[in-house]
Amino acid sequence: MIPMVDLKTQYHQLKEEIDAGILAALDNTAFVMGPNVQAFEKEAAEYLGVKHAISCANGTEALHLALEAAGIGPGDEVITSAFTFIATAEAIRYVGAKPVFVDIDPRTLNITAAAIEAAITANTKAVMPVHLFGQPCDMAAIQAVAERHGLKVIEDCAQSFGASIAGKQTGSLGLAAGFSFFPSKNLGAYGDGGLVTTNDDAIAAKVRVLRNHGSEVRYYHDVIGYNSRLDELQAVVLRVKLKRIEQFNAGRRHAAHLYSELMAGLPLETPFEDGVGVHVYHQYTLLSDRRDAIMAALQQAKIACAIYYPVPLHQQKVFAADCQGLSLPNTEAVAARCLSLPIFPELSDEQVREVVAVIREALAA
Repeated sequence: MIPMVDLKTQYHQLKEEIDAGILAALDNTAFVMGPNVQAFEKEAAEYLGVKHAISCANGTEALHLALEAAGIGPGDEVITSAFTFIATAEAIRYVGAKPVFVDIDPRTLNITAAAIEAAITANTKAVMPVHLFGQPCDMAAIQAVAERHGLKVIEDCAQSFGASIAGKQTGSLGLAAGFSFFPSKNLGAYGDGGLVTTNDDAIAAKVRVLRNHGSEVRYYHDVIGYNSRLDELQAVVLRVKLKRIEQFNAGRRHAAHLYSELMAGLPLETPFEDGVGVHVYHQYTLLSDRRDAIMAALQQAKIACAIYYPVPLHQQKVFAADCQGLSLPNTEAVAARCLSLPIFPELSDEQVREVVAVIREALAA
């Protein structure tokens, strides 16, 4: 059996350090906003090359807090991708704004500057590019459009921790950004966790107040905020893993490149790296007209696989009222053909070859 992600193997490799850190945190008994949370924020800011890294409860909350701190609210429109997890659009809805979905590039699977510019209206106030599956968007082009039209850029980095463009980390390129530490992420906790990054002092100050019940001084509340804090024990895990993120991402890239090398010439499309940035392969997603046959063969061989995402957001019932008649051909075609294979730092060459052998046999049938 080959899983989508092997958290158990990774835990056993890190067990001694993680267990010691958790036991020390338990003994210290500073469970909320404790020293590990503070240390992780400092270490994450240094790694990502940002002035401020503010932890929170999860990735959805990170996007929500970033949008609210940036002043996005009712009546505003935020342009984003329809080919992403619903959290991207949920966060926009949480602040009372309207997500405006645009089509993706059929190779990078990310939104483009041209698609963004074509969707701008008088109500557009922000753009939320999603660095999908770990492939950075073309941020220089997107920023140029945003600057021309006076739009704020909030990056969705839920899948791109460690991805970079010209030496700059995703999460350091817009006004603010949101990261997720869901266990399967490139940098994953052992539960939920999130992070807001920004170089803007005012945005950072607002996020810190909003995540903690609207309070800067205990029991004094200036605004209605949220209970959105990273758990101390999760911070212990994240600190251990952050030291190894380059190694982890290198392992993912090695496995991904071996997949693509071994599947060259097969009647399917392997992930495209546009060379604009460094792809960190949160998912390894291929495109095939014979997806169902490949899935059935993998499942028969006890190899995990998944469809991210079978129904684009503009076709979801919850957004039906806003998206009547909206056609996004590239998004719809990709959703009908995409399939994600196992990918994690510890994936062996032998396991990659086993997965590809099953796919090759399925396509030959």
